[in-house]
Amino acid sequence: MGNPGLQAPAIAGLPQWYIEGQLEKFQTGIRGAHSEDAPGMLMRPSAVALRQEGDIEAVAEHVASLSPDREVIVVLEGQVEAGAVTYTGVCSACHGPDATGNEVLGAPPLVLVDAWYMLAQLRNFKMGIRGSHPRDTWGMTMRINAEALSDDDMKDVITYITTLR
Repeated sequence: MGNPGLQAPAIAGLPQWYIEGQLEKFQTGIRGAHSEDAPGMLMRPSAVALRQEGDIEAVAEHVASLSPDREVIVVLEGQVEAGAVTYTGVCSACHGPDATGNEVLGAPPLVLVDAWYMLAQLRNFKMGIRGSHPRDTWGMTMRINAEALSDDDMKDVITYITTLR
């Protein structure tokens, strides 16, 4: 279910490849090392603790096997129609027309991500808290796209994504 109070997203059912990649980014400091990323800095020690060969894969496999069924709570007041236009123009090339993601491009399925978390991460990308590490190729792409979005654009896109669930 995640824990919004800790800014910890629900991750059940996310693809194994995505969980593995994010844990590796936390381990190597690509994520969770920015001074303004308090939730990321809380996550990083947990990822670093996965030291044995196969640990990351085992955790990722387990998380991917969990049912993503959960109550969808949408608290954003975005405009669905405007979000559809922006999503199609900015997001769909990587995340797919139905927001189910694309492993080849490292793009997670957004239909499984909580709205509050998507908004926080888009803001983090826009501010350079994410996507500024030189080895974060996909993150840099996200940062460029997020920089083009206003806060209202972000809310519109996320509101639209929640209609695809």
